[in-house]
Amino acid sequence: MKKKASRRKRRGDYDTLRPEYDFSAGVRGVTAGRYAQGTNVVVVDPDVLDVFPDGKSVNEALRALAPVIRHGRRRSA
Repeated sequence: MKKKASRRKRRGDYDTLRPEYDFSAGVRGVTAGRYAQGTNVVVVDPDVLDVFPDGKSVNEALRALAPVIRHGRRRSA
């Protein structure tokens, strides 16, 4: 047997914002730029975790590799 649909009246949309939260002077998107500059997250595969156990080791390796990559780009351009 199917249950009968509830005949309760749904509450309409009502203001649930507390009086102490006043956003009337708020500016939309004011922090969007800073948010977009946030942190980049990279997931390291488990098979290389013994070589790169933390973010510091990953950054050191990338800094050492960056000049080689930059030099290769200049050649091909």
